[in-house]
Amino acid sequence: MDEKDIRMIDVGSKNDTDREAVAGGRIDIEAEALEKVMAGELTKGNVIAAAKTAGIMAAKRTSSLLPLCHPLPINNVDVDVEPYESGLYVEVTVNYRGKTGVEMEALTGCSVALLTIYDMVKNEDKRMVIGEVKLLRKTGGKSGDWKR
Repeated sequence: MDEKDIRMIDVGSKNDTDREAVAGGRIDIEAEALEKVMAGELTKGNVIAAAKTAGIMAAKRTSSLLPLCHPLPINNVDVDVEPYESGLYVEVTVNYRGKTGVEMEALTGCSVALLTIYDMVKNEDKRMVIGEVKLLRKTGGKSGDWKR
């Protein structure tokens, strides 16, 4: 494989459109550890606040992590973290107006938010499982709207 086998897509001739992408994922956490997370009783601090901050930071830095992603001036990143019966569910929404989509930014934000939860809770629960990180929907662009 040589350098000709990969390339960044030229989006210069594309029209600017409003774009949004939403990604979701979950982390299964044992009940006792989840109770401590929700009560704010972990030594590393507020897990949900840290996960939200990490998700925002990761979405903004996606092009630094993924070699073929364009750097984008994102308008907004919203990270929602909610408990469910066996852990925490993370959903990340990214908004932008421009020439290329923000799916990778939403997926990266979601993944890093989940990894942050894992990092903060690992002393309480070694059996956590991160799963089902996926694109839920996207709007804008030539290919139009898409929903899972």
